Amino acid sequence: MTPIRTPGTDLRRARPAPAPADPAPSTLMGEGWRPRGLSHAQEMGTVWGDYGLSSEVARLTAVLLTGPGDELAYAESPAAQLMYSRPDLGKMRDEAAGVADAYASRGVAVHWLLPRLGTRPDGQAGAPPNLVFARDLAFMTPQGAVLARMASGQRAGEERCAAAVLAGLGIPILATPTGTATFEGPDALWVRPDLVLVGVGRRTNEAGYRLVRRVLADQGVRCAALPMSPGVQHLLGMVNFIDTDLAALRHPTPRLRRCLDGLGVKLLDLSADPMLVSELAAGRSHNFVTMAPRVVLMPAGNPRTRGVLEAEGVEVIERAVSQYLCAAGGIGCLTGVLGRSA
Repeated sequence: MTPIRTPGTDLRRARPAPAPADPAPSTLMGEGWRPRGLSHAQEMGTVWGDYGLSSEVARLTAVLLTGPGDELAYAESPAAQLMYSRPDLGKMRDEAAGVADAYASRGVAVHWLLPRLGTRPDGQAGAPPNLVFARDLAFMTPQGAVLARMASGQRAGEERCAAAVLAGLGIPILATPTGTATFEGPDALWVRPDLVLVGVGRRTNEAGYRLVRRVLADQGVRCAALPMSPGVQHLLGMVNFIDTDLAALRHPTPRLRRCLDGLGVKLLDLSADPMLVSELAAGRSHNFVTMAPRVVLMPAGNPRTRGVLEAEGVEVIERAVSQYLCAAGGIGCLTGVLGRSA
């Protein structure tokens, strides 16, 4: 039977439209899907914690300190734990509190790494004693941290403690050295927002340097290797920045001098002053933390070094760290720098 057609009727349009053969669910970018519109860098401070830095001298905003724990009552000789002499645990705890107070009084957020059991490489309970030196554990960038991999067997396992506290703060771990790579935080220093120097020597090897270079390249930052002076632990032991145009030197090399001279940085060679030798060695007067341009927190008991810095218009804040000096470190070593103002 022939269907009756009324004026204006189109039989093709009267048929129901076929259903999609395979409608995409929201998990496959179908209805309900929302694209991620921001880059990782733009998510710092929202998805991720508001930490990071690209300077050694901008105003300090957040630090990491380790609460000295019972692991410092180790049975081995101090040399077996990379220390000069055995620290007094009670006094070290008082010193840690004093350093924390110095930061907090200037509006710096202080976070604590509290050692956990079961992290020592020999299987014994307790964290490695050198965990008190938080600066060694990571290197911060504007987009997260490069975790350390300690060069000494005694310090193996500290990285796990650092990874846990960084994750708890919402700090992305951008890379972890693997294979035979070794890397320690004070070997990488921000010279400019687009340039980082990395000391290559006993603590950070070539493979560790290449890892840092790859991470920084992803952020548009240049990275340059600098051979370490003999007898120096970290690059921080050779140069410590006080301002963008002022740095204190100890054990400088010609290459380091040329690099900083070319950037217009005034160099205070503390090691050239024979009156400062004992303060640099025994007092670790060079091992300070810059809290803001030309404001430093340094170990107490170094009056000559303080005078040199104050003559350059530097504000000097002091705290006693005698027990950290026994453990072969100073304020720059015990302070993990997590954030600076942009």
